[in-house]
Amino acid sequence: MFSTLDTMDVATPAQKTSPELKKKPPRPRSSEHVFTLGIEEELQIIDPETRELRSHIQQILADGKIILREQIKPELHQSIVEIGTEVCSDARDVRRQITALRRELAKLAAQHGLVIASAGTHPFSHWMDQLITMNERYSTLINDMQQVARVCLTFGLHVHVGIPDREEAIDIMNQARYFLPHLYALSANSPFWLGQNTGLKAYRQMIFERLPRTGIPDAFQSLSEYEDYLKLLVATKCIDNPKKIWWDVRLHPFFDTIEFRICDAQSRVDDTVALAALMQAIVFKLQKLRRDNVTFRNYPKRLIDENRWRAGRYGLDGKLIDFGRKCEVDERELLEEMLEFVAGEVQELGNQREIEHIERIMREGTGADRQLMVWERTQDMKAVVDQIVAETNEGLTLNRDCLRSHVERTRDIPMK
Repeated sequence: MFSTLDTMDVATPAQKTSPELKKKPPRPRSSEHVFTLGIEEELQIIDPETRELRSHIQQILADGKIILREQIKPELHQSIVEIGTEVCSDARDVRRQITALRRELAKLAAQHGLVIASAGTHPFSHWMDQLITMNERYSTLINDMQQVARVCLTFGLHVHVGIPDREEAIDIMNQARYFLPHLYALSANSPFWLGQNTGLKAYRQMIFERLPRTGIPDAFQSLSEYEDYLKLLVATKCIDNPKKIWWDVRLHPFFDTIEFRICDAQSRVDDTVALAALMQAIVFKLQKLRRDNVTFRNYPKRLIDENRWRAGRYGLDGKLIDFGRKCEVDERELLEEMLEFVAGEVQELGNQREIEHIERIMREGTGADRQLMVWERTQDMKAVVDQIVAETNEGLTLNRDCLRSHVERTRDIPMK
């Protein structure tokens, strides 16, 4: 058990002679809390005739705000729409809310002759063809970042895990960085960019990380160090608010959550829910270890970045580095050990069904693998878009008329 997972480097009170022991003062146990979840999905607005992105967010928002209120928002490009859940009590609540939000959004899009899709990038639409959302927030962003921002036509999945003790949360965030490449590999869903097979399973981050303050964060020694960093950036006009820190994981500046931001947008609801359940279990596990005065090494950013690159390049089919043993290990083997590491917490949270779906992804492949299979079979980028659209709308129990015009043109994905 844990023969290759670096969390085997945990240091328990019984290991006092080990030079790797991470001593921490005893902590009082606070009352237990529910590790609530919150999900944000950035979805694509698609023209079913051309399969291109369509800059149509303003029209959808005009109708959507009546029904979805603050759970639907614009993004930088008008061909992107963000949906966000309310606070979810557990993974089952995530499933209910995400399904309902996608269903309502699909209905709204259908009223305008459009469909929705969810993947980390669009297979062939060009960023130059997309209109920018001209509000104060995005006008400022374009003015500051220029072409770097305009190019950023990407779609992510953000998962918030509630943890009210922010001192505790910053320590857990530090340790959670180790798991980011594994989550990245599981969520890979962006193999195409501007009509080309990039050769990477997850290309989205290669675009997004051109922005400043992205990628794996450094470890922080304390909450005060983290807060001082935010104050410094605001005071020196690097940013006007702390939300402009876009790391792969961050302690949210306004909510009492750890926010995982590394994942590509997922096509299937099942994949979104399963990843959220896994992140919830990881945070729960790390909190339990911390309260028992058990920890494991905080590896430096430069090492975690090596695994991050491999995860984006190869997805589940590559080898990641076991830093403790100083060797390469198959990613699926490391994921099996990670699931074993959080098995008790999965049981306590009631997330067994969701983790079984993680095992299905490990067997059958990620969204990127499914996109590539369609491409290899058809050599048709439109067929890849059809695959993404079909998976995005899977299980939404839509009226057939909502997708009829799209399905009639779909050669490879029959309507179920």
